[in-house]
Amino acid sequence: MKTKKNKHRGGSLDDFLKEEGLYEEVCAAAAKRVLSAQLAEALAAQHKTVSELAREMKTSRAAINRILDEKNYSLSLKTLSRAATALGKRLKLELVEA
Repeated sequence: MKTKKNKHRGGSLDDFLKEEGLYEEVCAAAAKRVLSAQLAEALAAQHKTVSELAREMKTSRAAINRILDEKNYSLSLKTLSRAATALGKRLKLELVEA
């Protein structure tokens, strides 16, 4: 039995995004979505409100909402680390092979 080669099969999504020059942007967006979700889960698990977290961090509710906004990428590592610490967590970043 001879198998047919699928003529519609191409490269990976990663390859496509790299060719289009979108790979880094998509990876950054995915990382921010995951981080925002994790922070929101920690906030909910501790039964804290945005206002309470803002008070603990000595910042505004708007600043906390920016941290939790998965589409806001303009946050410093210091801000993210402070939010994690206020929730009893720590921020862990690492470089991995591409």
